[in-house]
Amino acid sequence: MINKDLDVDSIVEQLLSIKESPNKQVCWKFMMIEFDWYCRGKRSLETICLLLAYKIKYPKNFFLLRGNHECASINRIYGFYDECKRRYNIKLWKTFTDCFNCLPIAAVVEDTIFCMHGGLSPDLKEMSQLNKLERPLDVPDHGLICDLLWADPDEDITGWGGENDRGVSYTFGGDVVLDFLNKHDLTLIARAHQVVEDGYQFFQKRSLLTLFSAPNYCGEFDNAGAVLVVSEDLTCSFQILPPHKEKKVIVKKK
Repeated sequence: MINKDLDVDSIVEQLLSIKESPNKQVCWKFMMIEFDWYCRGKRSLETICLLLAYKIKYPKNFFLLRGNHECASINRIYGFYDECKRRYNIKLWKTFTDCFNCLPIAAVVEDTIFCMHGGLSPDLKEMSQLNKLERPLDVPDHGLICDLLWADPDEDITGWGGENDRGVSYTFGGDVVLDFLNKHDLTLIARAHQVVEDGYQFFQKRSLLTLFSAPNYCGEFDNAGAVLVVSEDLTCSFQILPPHKEKKVIVKKK
């Protein structure tokens, strides 16, 4: 699994490195895609088009989940709208918006790992609710869909906290995570949405994982990125993408 935040300048090369093998089926699962992949770089359109091309090529092995920026009101102000308008036209941006409105909100891997971009919701009582969500759909300002895309865990609270620092959705404590996993017979919650120094970070006794795949996020952080690799027996391991070292330019005096 790769989370939503691969930096745009390197994602095209990383995606193009996926090669077909006659003896091995491609089995990558790209989870938690979010607009940081393609609204903060020079090749935004190329990146999302390549992702969609892989989905067409490998429909049973390549999965895209909706992130909090797959929303017209959000990505309009983060550069993607401007790029579509500058390079092509507004109609293209509207077409992508229609596409994003059809992306699934969450996924469950082998009845064990629950994946979403943001976090849990007090409105999620039964997993069957997710199958009943009718797409295409817009992201509302509150409720189940909003929380799955925007909520954050908080190790300093128990139960459900107030509005999170983003001003959208909730924070939730470790007890909420454990209760949810026990109720639904799950082992792990895998989500993105927050920069973490080592590329991944566990919460509440390894019951929730925050995965962040962009090293040196936006050029403002010295964080590593990480890819979660889940084997056939559901053993989890990580591939670490180290932060880029700052390049030094030596100017020779004449």
